[in-house]
Amino acid sequence: MTDVPEENHARPLSGDPRVPPPPTAGERETLTAFLDWHRRTFALKCAGVPAMRLSDRGVPPSGLSLHGLLRHLAAVERWWFAIQFAGEDLPMLYYSDDDPDQDFDSLDGDAGEAFALWEAECRRSRAIVDRAASLDVTGVRQRTGEPFSLRWLLVDMIAEYARHNGHADLLRERADGVTGY
Repeated sequence: MTDVPEENHARPLSGDPRVPPPPTAGERETLTAFLDWHRRTFALKCAGVPAMRLSDRGVPPSGLSLHGLLRHLAAVERWWFAIQFAGEDLPMLYYSDDDPDQDFDSLDGDAGEAFALWEAECRRSRAIVDRAASLDVTGVRQRTGEPFSLRWLLVDMIAEYARHNGHADLLRERADGVTGY
């Protein structure tokens, strides 16, 4: 295999503070490191975007915006880790049966407050994971009563963030032209 010239490699965003996940860690450390890397990637995609641009919808008819993704990810953190896995009795964020898409559709409120809430939900999720005795501990899906393991949840959340980080790439480039991984 030949070396690929450096100019053909994807470039990280400037000021990238992320530390790559360890390549030889155990399963739990690897999964949590990848999830945290994706969380930091999302934060980095939003960093430096003027607050008024965070709510810009990228490409109509899509309703996606960085602010909407931020609200969605805060809600997903709470729903999966706190409510379904840990069984905490908390209200859902940015959701009701009458308005299930309010995380993306109702972008009222301060984006700074939304960031603070998302960060708090990520801290809560990390604490829940830290308290779990093993990756085999289960939570229960509220809608079906089926169990799921912490291992499954971590992999599912990595996929959730990876998908939305792809959206955030495009939204960030549209907002201010900044690109990078």
